[in-house]
Amino acid sequence: MTTPTRPALDVEALRTATAGTDWRRVDVVEETGSTNADLIARAANGDDIAGAVLLAEFQSAGRGRHGRSWSAPPRSQISMSVGVDTSGVPPAGWGWLPLLTGLAVASTVREQFGVDAGVKWPNDVLVGTGKLAGILAEVSAPVIVVGLGLNVSLRDDELPDPKAVSLLMLGHDADRTELAGSLLHALHDRLGRWRAGDPGLAADYRSISTTIGTRVRASLPGDSEIIGVATGIDDSGRLLIDDAGTTVTVSAGDITHLRPAEA
Repeated sequence: MTTPTRPALDVEALRTATAGTDWRRVDVVEETGSTNADLIARAANGDDIAGAVLLAEFQSAGRGRHGRSWSAPPRSQISMSVGVDTSGVPPAGWGWLPLLTGLAVASTVREQFGVDAGVKWPNDVLVGTGKLAGILAEVSAPVIVVGLGLNVSLRDDELPDPKAVSLLMLGHDADRTELAGSLLHALHDRLGRWRAGDPGLAADYRSISTTIGTRVRASLPGDSEIIGVATGIDDSGRLLIDDAGTTVTVSAGDITHLRPAEA
């Protein structure tokens, strides 16, 4: 595979594209450790980060769940964090933020590229078994910082994880600026529905879930695990697993989709 052309993000185009949305401040930096950490640091210094968007051309200390490192060549991803105001939304509903972000990503790449993307609970966007995007939400009350990394032009020899996949590997040469603008609009729309308590949001999520109906292993805090069939998502965004006839509610944990042989 030839080396792809990787233009810089156009911050002025992004600011124009997001006018009239929740996103009141959009910034792009050439390099940083972590866009999530940067927004949280701004909040700690007294800045109002609600509605802030920070994108980086390169993250040297990108993180997944449980602090796992995640890094990729400059300009090969959309690495972005947003500050979401939770005012008026009970804490029980905050667990939906990584889910609705995944829904926004999956819906956008489906609409723009015809990619059959699905959402794996709680924080991955998959195409088949390949991870296209990951999401990490961190509380900086009263704001939650939601970060996402979407693989755009990564080649197979550049993948930070052998299970990952990119839009380029799927046959799509995406304009990152246009795609980031579309993602921010999709996220703005889902956040509005979330704040309004729209039940259709959960229905949309369930319709493209790759986890519901699958036999899974849930690795839980405290080194315990549950193996069973994922049967649904509750109103708080928690995963429901049928464990030998008993429904167990999982609010946090690593989920592995099991092949029939592993079951």
